[in-house]
Amino acid sequence: MRGSLLPMASSKLLGLAGPVYVELLSGVVAGIVDTFWVARLGRTAIGAVAVASTVENVLLGVVLAIGIGATVLLAPDRGALRVTARAAGLLWLAVTPLVALGGWAARAPLAAALTGGDAAQSGPTAAFLAISMPGIAVFFAQNVVDGVFKGLGDTRTPMRMALLANATLLVLDPVLIYGLLGAPRLGVTGAALALVASRVAPLVISLLRVRRLLGRDDASTSGPTDRLTTRQAARRILRVGVPTAADFVTRMLIGLAMVALTARFGAVPLAAYGIGTRIMLLATMAFYAVRQAASIRLSTAPDALAPIGREALRLAWSAALVADAVLLAAPEPLLRLFTHDAAVVHTGVVLLRYLAGYLLALAGVVALAGALLATGRAPVMFRITLVGAAVQIALAWALSSAGGAQGVWLAMVLGTALQFALTLGALFLPGGSRGMVSAPPPSALGAAATERSRGSSPRPSSR
Repeated sequence: MRGSLLPMASSKLLGLAGPVYVELLSGVVAGIVDTFWVARLGRTAIGAVAVASTVENVLLGVVLAIGIGATVLLAPDRGALRVTARAAGLLWLAVTPLVALGGWAARAPLAAALTGGDAAQSGPTAAFLAISMPGIAVFFAQNVVDGVFKGLGDTRTPMRMALLANATLLVLDPVLIYGLLGAPRLGVTGAALALVASRVAPLVISLLRVRRLLGRDDASTSGPTDRLTTRQAARRILRVGVPTAADFVTRMLIGLAMVALTARFGAVPLAAYGIGTRIMLLATMAFYAVRQAASIRLSTAPDALAPIGREALRLAWSAALVADAVLLAAPEPLLRLFTHDAAVVHTGVVLLRYLAGYLLALAGVVALAGALLATGRAPVMFRITLVGAAVQIALAWALSSAGGAQGVWLAMVLGTALQFALTLGALFLPGGSRGMVSAPPPSALGAAATERSRGSSPRPSSR
């Protein structure tokens, strides 16, 4: 039985994870495209995009609570489409103005804090944030709509919309950054404008598709079918999404701290870090794609934790090993795709060596986190992340005092390795191992699905 479950888990995970990876990768490519074009403006421009993009990644965790919650709420009961979409939309409306307007108002002090007070670096960073912070409303809305699609088992529509956004960005970036085709030369500000503008058309198309789905949902309904009120749906979205989002935000805050600590050593290591982390994200998005796929699978089949958990770990590690082989075999050619600054390339080669070790540890953490989060043990994963964050930041501060930026990067490896060890312990040591070798205890997600199905079976998807 176990032998048959593993290939089945692998096939279904890959089927879900493939489109999710392309979607997530498209977001990474957007950052790479921005970095590629602004690199010709100099080190400070690269650093500005690196800092501003890291801020956006941190804020993404806020809306993930809505997107992931909607996915998990819909996955076992697609008949709840209308009420889930309504609740998710209202949550977006409540959260987005606070983040967008607050981020815009705080752009200057935030840029100064994250660049070590370097006026030459903080100015371009604040200019990027002045556009990207209000524009984050579009980014947030797309994430929420994508969560609805994924809950319906549709991971391809989010992928297609992400590809459309990237294609638009490829055209807009050089035009607005360098003033081509009669447009004004806007530099870093142009990169931010291009990024926001590239997301508008995909969002409009996605919203129209959701509207059509809701219309079909109405047409297939002979009577009232929403068993949840909007308030109940919103609470369940947050109950599932908030712990997951908190874990993600903590991880992104660690990344933000690493940016700030690296920036203390000047524009060269910060530029190298900005480029290196862009390259690294090509691999890390594969880990998160596996994690999302595992979460979707486990929300509908919680008893399959053992095969799905093992296969998720295997897939994530495979991606990490491929990435490591590329990083270690051809570091200079990769870096020279973005810059010919000899100092930045030299420093970047050193960084990529540290990232090779970091990726292996991170792959294990992210893959196993999916198993913990999807089976109602999000608090365990969040505590592990908090411990890892505290240790990593403390190590980065201490090691950088003697080793400079390399001390920061070594701390990334050590802190993430500690998180992986703690995650393994939570799953395999006495008290935690039972979940990976046998059916898990009823999870919060499974309980919610059971509650919704009492008395009537959910309607099939009306897509």
